[in-house]
Amino acid sequence: MSQHAIALAVLAMCAWGLWTVLANEATRTIDPKLAMILSYAASVLIALGYVAVQNEPLALERTGVTYALAAGVFAGVGAVAFYAGLSAGRVGVVATVSALYFVVAAIIGVVVLGESLTIQNAAGIGFAVLAVVLLAN
Repeated sequence: MSQHAIALAVLAMCAWGLWTVLANEATRTIDPKLAMILSYAASVLIALGYVAVQNEPLALERTGVTYALAAGVFAGVGAVAFYAGLSAGRVGVVATVSALYFVVAAIIGVVVLGESLTIQNAAGIGFAVLAVVLLAN
């Protein structure tokens, strides 16, 4: 994997970590539903700005659009569950458990998309789950 991809992944990790803390603080001062709407509205503005500065045409293809819209549905469900969880529980528990989304993606990748799963990959997933269990308690 390229250094650029790793740098972007680290940026995403830091941004999502800050988002979690700020989202938690927002739910302490305003209704969690409003906090969620405002957070995702700001996200849409960032995404639109990113696309605008890229200065590249966007190609529309029916299958890709369908997948993107379906991804948005699940992102919305996840957002509602995340913000509701923040208002009902501890940020450490909600954030760490919800951070296991990659396990779901890895399982779907293996079962549905036919990706390979090595012993090392399985051990990494197992240790990540163990880490989340230890952090959430």
